Amino acid sequence: MKAWKLDSVESINFYEDVPEPALAPNEVLVKVKACGICGSDVPRVYKNGAHKMPLIIGHEFSGVVEKTGDPGDKELIGKRMGIFPLIPCKKCPACFSKKYEMCSNYSYLGSRTDGGFAEYAAVPKWNLIELPEKVSFEQAAMLEPMAVAVHAMRQLELASDDSVLVCGAGTIGQLLIMFLLDKGVRKVYALGNKEFQKKTLLDIGLPEDHYFDIKSGDAKAWVKEKTSGLGVDAYFECVGRNETVEQGFDMVKAGGKLCLVGNPAGDMTLSQGDYWKILRKQLRIRGTWNSSYLGDDPEAEKDDWHYVLERLSEGNIHPEKLITHELKLRELEKGLLIMRDKKEDYIKIMALVEDQGMC
Repeated sequence: MKAWKLDSVESINFYEDVPEPALAPNEVLVKVKACGICGSDVPRVYKNGAHKMPLIIGHEFSGVVEKTGDPGDKELIGKRMGIFPLIPCKKCPACFSKKYEMCSNYSYLGSRTDGGFAEYAAVPKWNLIELPEKVSFEQAAMLEPMAVAVHAMRQLELASDDSVLVCGAGTIGQLLIMFLLDKGVRKVYALGNKEFQKKTLLDIGLPEDHYFDIKSGDAKAWVKEKTSGLGVDAYFECVGRNETVEQGFDMVKAGGKLCLVGNPAGDMTLSQGDYWKILRKQLRIRGTWNSSYLGDDPEAEKDDWHYVLERLSEGNIHPEKLITHELKLRELEKGLLIMRDKKEDYIKIMALVEDQGMC
């Protein structure tokens, strides 16, 4: 099969003769149809490497079951699937509590075991989520970042009349805003710094006067103006930088809530002044990580992945509006370089395995 393999840091190569994955009894062979490039893939390739190499990376993908490791699972063949990439150990305290996203000994498709930047991928059948016909492969390849956004949203208890500020208009920030609007939160505000991101946000329903370009003036003053000087009820930090975390302490009202979403770009520090703000304003701070998924558990409809799939199948969410580039699998490195060098505007870059374009 054809696949992109990370041989070492800064050495990702396209091979046309990679062996098709061998299947364990609990696995299926997925013919990949669409795979998205995650922001975490860029430092994985060009800076930090993967947990083991060589490795086929890519964890945002969807496809069709081609083969099963257990002959008893043949009813899965031909079914359209989304893929939950985290493979829990099922043995640690978090797993016993069904908090699989916090598993202490997990594996992960695309970072710890071979993933989806290939024509085929071996996937545990527990990690498959069947797609309704109305959901496209491109939409399904965005299930993972959508579920991450929903998981963040669910960390804070929000009412429809709460004022909510999302700092950072990358993929997760835009998806978070999409789900907040879908949830009926009326006073959603966004901080960004790129005109094309603003255009996309307006297209998904954010009022124009609810967006502020941080290059255009004083963001703190703008927030005070929008909230009659009180500050917002909730703040989602989707950047991962010290200064954007710090500004949240000023922008949230007394008794407000903050959710830290962005992966840290470096060491994070807390000044004495900011510590006082947390104490005196009695702020509630939550972290968020990955997304909840329960597989075939009877309560699976409560997890983030099934929530997203329901909203998708009902036509309420349109993540495809965030896809700025569609490439063939062979061209995938072009997408990685666009994201690394930032010479073009992008939000979500998608690789399609079939040559005819839209899957």
